[in-house]
Amino acid sequence: MSVGRFQVMALLQAARAYVLGLPVELAFSWGLNRAIFYAAAKRGFRRRPRVAPRAPEVVRRKPVEETPEVYHLGDEMAYKREVGGKTYFTIGGDVQTLEDFKRQIEARFGPAFERAWEEAVNLVKQFDEEVLLSQRLFYEKVYKPRRDELAKKWSMMARSRRP
Repeated sequence: MSVGRFQVMALLQAARAYVLGLPVELAFSWGLNRAIFYAAAKRGFRRRPRVAPRAPEVVRRKPVEETPEVYHLGDEMAYKREVGGKTYFTIGGDVQTLEDFKRQIEARFGPAFERAWEEAVNLVKQFDEEVLLSQRLFYEKVYKPRRDELAKKWSMMARSRRP
C-alpha cells in the first residue's frame, strides 16, 4: 500500500494536535477527523450536516477551547462526543476512534508508522504557535509545501518493511 495525501494530512494534523497539548489518542482522532473534513470539502459536501449548536467565538490566544459538544484548536473547530468514557471527534455523526485511525492511517505505513509519526511531530515542532493555531497557515506552511514529498517518502518507508 502507498501513503497518499489523505494519510499525510491525517498524520500532520494529529501531530499538530499533539504538539498543542492533546493526548496522543485524541490527537489521532483529531487528525483523522480533519483529513475526512478536508477530503469532503475538496469533493464538495454531499450530505447535509447535522444541525448542531453554533460554535462560540474563538479566542486566538488560547490554543485549546472546548464546550460539551464543540472543540476548538486555535481557529479550527470540530464536534466531539464521549463514547465508552473516551472522547472522540465526529464528522457527519460518525466518530473517529483510535481503531479507525489505525485502520485508515497507521495500516498504510506498516512497521514504518512510528518513524513517520516521530518525523511528523518533529516537523510540526519547527513551527511557532501562530502557525499551528491557524487553519490557513497550517495548511499553507506545513501541509501544502510537503504533502507530495512526504507521501512519496513515507510510501517508500512503508514498502521497505523495516521500522
